[in-house]
Amino acid sequence: MAKVQVLNVAVLDNPSPFGNPFQFEITFECMEDLPEDLEWKIIYVGSAESEEYDQVLDSVLVGPVPAGRHMFVFQLQRNILASNPRVTRFHINWEGCAERMEDSENVDPSSNSMLPPSCLPGKAPPMGLLPDNSMDCL
Repeated sequence: MAKVQVLNVAVLDNPSPFGNPFQFEITFECMEDLPEDLEWKIIYVGSAESEEYDQVLDSVLVGPVPAGRHMFVFQLQRNILASNPRVTRFHINWEGCAERMEDSENVDPSSNSMLPPSCLPGKAPPMGLLPDNSMDCL
């Protein structure tokens, strides 16, 4: 059995203004005391065919972690969609302890970011108007 189990990943502030950072509330459980930090990462998956284009958007260390259920909020420091308007879909890959993945169970939620109809291809407003729109993570 894994030492760490991710129980829930909730998207906070949803829907939110387009330029706001993403916030995730992460609930996990440790089956035993972990004296070392757990490293959590948000990874932008650039291609489904290869990890070559993946980018670590942010990471955070949590720990040491005693046995039991825990929760923290992971706020991405920049919004990948606001900084790259060509991105219309993204994927979040949660990793437990990066150096000991065999000790963790991966939860791999897939979030679609939906731009408002005014931002769909062929109807895109001028770039200056994008921050006035909102986005939903489903």
